Amino acid sequence: MSNIKNMNVIDTLKTNYMPYSMSVIVSRALPEIDGLKPSHRKLLYTMYKMGLLRGNKTKSANIVGQTMRLNPHGDMAIYQTMVRLTRGNESLLHPYVDSKGNFGKSYSRDMAFAAPRYTEAKLDEICEEFFRDIGKKTVEFMPNYDNTMDEPTLLPTTFPNILVNPNLGIAVGMASNICSFNLGEICESTIALMEDEEVNLLNILKGPDFPTGGELVYKQEDMEKIYETGKGTFYLRGKYEYDEKNRCIDILEIPYTTNIETIIDQITDLVKAGKIREITDVRDETDKEGLKITLDLKRGTQVEQLMGKIYKYTKLQDSFSCNFNILVEGQPKVLGVRQILVEWIGFRMVCIKKGLLFEHKQKSDKLHLLKGLEKILLDLDRAIQIVRSTKKDKDVIPNLMEGFSVDKNQAEFIAEIKLRNFNQEYILGKTKDIKKLEKEIKTIESTLGSEKKIKRVIKKELLAVSKKYGKERATKIVEQQHIEKISYEDLIEDYELKLFRTKDGYLKKISIASLRGNSEQKLKDEDVVVQELDTTNKSEILFFSNKQKVYKKKTYELSDCKSSNLGDYLKNILGCEEEESIIYMAATKDYEGYMLFFFRNGKCAKIPLESYKTKTNRSQLVNAYADSEELIHLMHIKEDLELVAKSSKEKVLVFHTQEIDVKSNRKSKGVEVLILNKGDQLSDIKIAEEVNDKRLEGHRKHIPNKGTRLRKKK
Repeated sequence: MSNIKNMNVIDTLKTNYMPYSMSVIVSRALPEIDGLKPSHRKLLYTMYKMGLLRGNKTKSANIVGQTMRLNPHGDMAIYQTMVRLTRGNESLLHPYVDSKGNFGKSYSRDMAFAAPRYTEAKLDEICEEFFRDIGKKTVEFMPNYDNTMDEPTLLPTTFPNILVNPNLGIAVGMASNICSFNLGEICESTIALMEDEEVNLLNILKGPDFPTGGELVYKQEDMEKIYETGKGTFYLRGKYEYDEKNRCIDILEIPYTTNIETIIDQITDLVKAGKIREITDVRDETDKEGLKITLDLKRGTQVEQLMGKIYKYTKLQDSFSCNFNILVEGQPKVLGVRQILVEWIGFRMVCIKKGLLFEHKQKSDKLHLLKGLEKILLDLDRAIQIVRSTKKDKDVIPNLMEGFSVDKNQAEFIAEIKLRNFNQEYILGKTKDIKKLEKEIKTIESTLGSEKKIKRVIKKELLAVSKKYGKERATKIVEQQHIEKISYEDLIEDYELKLFRTKDGYLKKISIASLRGNSEQKLKDEDVVVQELDTTNKSEILFFSNKQKVYKKKTYELSDCKSSNLGDYLKNILGCEEEESIIYMAATKDYEGYMLFFFRNGKCAKIPLESYKTKTNRSQLVNAYADSEELIHLMHIKEDLELVAKSSKEKVLVFHTQEIDVKSNRKSKGVEVLILNKGDQLSDIKIAEEVNDKRLEGHRKHIPNKGTRLRKKK
């Protein structure tokens, strides 16, 4: 117990947790410059040693069992690694494993893979590029976990596999998420980078490419950041076709980051919530032909607008966050595309140099032996005589060395020749390769001494790989500016309605369809409707209060009600002050027109409705109108019209609002409309068309004007 009390937490973490975390980072989670994690490499190397590069397929269970000699993890962990690498699973642009049987699908959550005893596999043809020249000591080998066999620390890939297939790894305290790129574009980019270190990769490497296809929403500044830093985010979206005959949408490709079940669930939820009303049915019709989600539509559906909503509010458009964290010589580094290609070029140059050195040694050793053989060509009888006259076996080699001035290796080679081959024809046949070997060795030495020539070898390999395995882009590139932006409002149903405001401060929002059934309004005792407004569910409503404030609400934010309901109390839904009341409401979609504010002193302020428009979604504005004079009337007009002004002393003026100067300042005191005598006040404003009085004809004047009394009715 005392030992436990004296334990230091920091020391415990250093002793126990740090080695574990480093093991996860270096030996498990992060890919290396060959584009493989240790689990991938161990599996592929095992299959290579099993002869599965050119041989027939074998049961997956057999492969898994053999891999456990290198990978001590459980059989299911190894099999799951293998599943993702197969052609059948469709996780990779260029699968490493040619498979037979059910390996599930990367784009489906529910399509499970079959057990390893049912499936078969072998290495795919592209793996030839992983193991080419591996026997020439191009890469280092190390003992496996129990020292019973050796395994490669890296594979000498002849192309930048690290960027050709997607790779996700989660370590301790760090992670890696590498998107895939088109093989042909990667090979072309690598060649261009070797020729010009400052080349603009965006001109060649258009953007990421994924096995599930779809569309890449392209934004140049985001791509530049990813290419230079290895970090950044871009968006992928699915592809669809509209079947006009059957009135349905077929979604045929989805983002790599999601699956068909998630998309179907999200679309179904939107339909159930009433946010999408155009869809009558959602079906998963995925079959042997490939992925397919079918959406049955109502008549008259705007397909592009509907798909815009689905892209916006489901995983049919999803983000991919890049984090190009890879191991370079055992150290985790976050590198951009350019730096990764530079690192791979350096790695590949080392592989080629090692391979050339191996070939140089082999050819030099062979040349050395053949030159020794050449020395006995002129005197074969003497060579035979030396061997025959030597009494002890151990003296044969020293005697040959002395007799022909050759070294031990050359003497050993000569001594091993069968007696029947001690003839000129055989020895001439062997030694004729001397000049060829000398030429080859000279070429190898020339290549080893020239970085330019080594790069030429790499270019040749890349061109061959691109020609043999390259294919068209699966992911289409779509410029961001060509994509229609969808807002939350696009999910809102639009319909015609009426708003009723009552004297006691209640508001009723009733659809026109509901009003047709019952137009009689239920109100509180002695309450009356003081304003009616025709509008739609996607309008914005401006509520003006007696405290020079304006409150703003989207119509769809207001509750629908029936004629038989009392409605909502405006003070509660707007958050008005205790002694504040709403005196007017205006509806708009585009903020066109003007607000007219008439004051007791005969003046009118004509303010553009746009003055109340805000870039942010502010719910209220202060200083909505001037407070220096008592407001007696306000109104929203979309176009100029004729009004009738009446004073407290019965003077009347008919005027046109076009004559009122527009003021941009909401607190403007306005311009004089009706000139008032002492003791007189502006008492009322009406729309001329709504006043059925022929006597008004003679009262039409330019403003400002004193107005005149109406003639008495006969």
